[in-house]
Amino acid sequence: MSEPRPTRRDLLKPVQLLGFAFAAALFSGLVTLVSMGFFQDLTGDERVHVVVVSLVVAGVAFIATLVIIALCMLAIDPAQMGGEIDHGVLMDDTDAEASPDATDDGAAPRR
Repeated sequence: MSEPRPTRRDLLKPVQLLGFAFAAALFSGLVTLVSMGFFQDLTGDERVHVVVVSLVVAGVAFIATLVIIALCMLAIDPAQMGGEIDHGVLMDDTDAEASPDATDDGAAPRR
């Protein structure tokens, strides 16, 4: 049986983050191919140009996604990487205690 609450480390696995960046790059590359008319009647030189532009757009999307994810990961305190999550990732402990889900003694509610 799995743990009832995942740890921060379980939520932020690097392979999954790289996979997300690759999926964003693939999507942007395909959108560029379709929007520039790759699947229509084009000459050889025009097709090469469309593929090059599509690869550049996909590369920029991959790098931009990785940078954005890395900046978002900086918002998390590394000391909390091993702790269990019982509230929003970017929520402070005081905010979590003040939320309507909190019990009277300040402890997190059981689910």
